[in-house]
Amino acid sequence: MLNVSKPSANRLDIELSGALDKEAMRSALDHLIEKSEGITNGRMLYKILDFEMPTLGAMAVEFQKMPKLFSLIGKFDKCAVLSDTAWIRTAAEIEGAVIPSLEIKSFPLSAGKAAEDWLDDRVESESDEEENFPV
Repeated sequence: MLNVSKPSANRLDIELSGALDKEAMRSALDHLIEKSEGITNGRMLYKILDFEMPTLGAMAVEFQKMPKLFSLIGKFDKCAVLSDTAWIRTAAEIEGAVIPSLEIKSFPLSAGKAAEDWLDDRVESESDEEENFPV
């Protein structure tokens, strides 16, 4: 199941749980594209609760919609990925390094508040003590 919601004018929240089949993928991507209309300097919170590989039909739908999905990247500046699966968090950070216009940071599911703060630029800078650690 993939749910897409729009809690504010420039933010989308996506929640993934379980496997996606062809119809679920089509519906979710259509919602994603629709809810992204008019977003600029967007923020995205992507929560992955229980990841399972999508079916082949679902992947075919995703490839079919890839041109529209690539155009969405320019609408967003930041994406926080919440997952308890380490390799998903690592993959998200690598993806952020590959897409220079989109800053991606990953967090464990328990760090939802930290992810929200980071998305909203409310993250406090490191203290002077941490920056000037004696060598």
